[in-house]
Amino acid sequence: MEPTDRPRVKICCISSVEEAKLAIRYGASALGLVSEMPNYSGVVSEALIAQVAGIVPPSVSSFLLTNKHNALEIMAQQRRLGVNTIQICDQLQFSTYEDLRQKLPGIDLVQVIQVTGVEAIEEAVAVAPHVSGLLIDAGNRDLSVTEVVATKPVHNWEISRRIRELVEVPVFLEGRLNPDNVATAIQQVKPFAVNVGEGIRTDGKLDENKLSKFVSQVWAAFS
Repeated sequence: MEPTDRPRVKICCISSVEEAKLAIRYGASALGLVSEMPNYSGVVSEALIAQVAGIVPPSVSSFLLTNKHNALEIMAQQRRLGVNTIQICDQLQFSTYEDLRQKLPGIDLVQVIQVTGVEAIEEAVAVAPHVSGLLIDAGNRDLSVTEVVATKPVHNWEISRRIRELVEVPVFLEGRLNPDNVATAIQQVKPFAVNVGEGIRTDGKLDENKLSKFVSQVWAAFS
């Protein structure tokens, strides 16, 4: 996909309606809401996910993070919660993507690609035709939450850029982004959007000062 000249900002791990409103006030174009699953921090109740999805304006995407594999279960979860985007955090059969696209028209599917090496490029290219977008991360699906937080590296931006060049869908860039490195990441990868979670939190809560600095650095990357 061609490089973007104005990346969007997705704020992940929203834990309250107040955090959602704060993120939107600072220009977030997408909010990440983590449903129950292993190996992920920031899990919130389905009741809160539905509440947040119900208050976001039409211009903001509500991302449901799920690791379910069964199309019927994913469809039921989306319909219960009212989100407009499903972030698929594990690998699915290609036929499952097709089922979801047919049964959930108008709902975007974004596949997470874990960059642990160059093999991620082949995985991304293979799945891209089946989804609305890719979220490129630097984690490992097989680690515990504690191990993920402790070992998750800064992104290999060269691999991320190569994926962006080869696929025809929007690429969201994640992987330990924070106010100090996001401008460099944007300049090197030119993603459609950047995704940030822990990098703008203090003691697990969304930090307005860090959020403000992060957003400022996103715009500074193009000044």
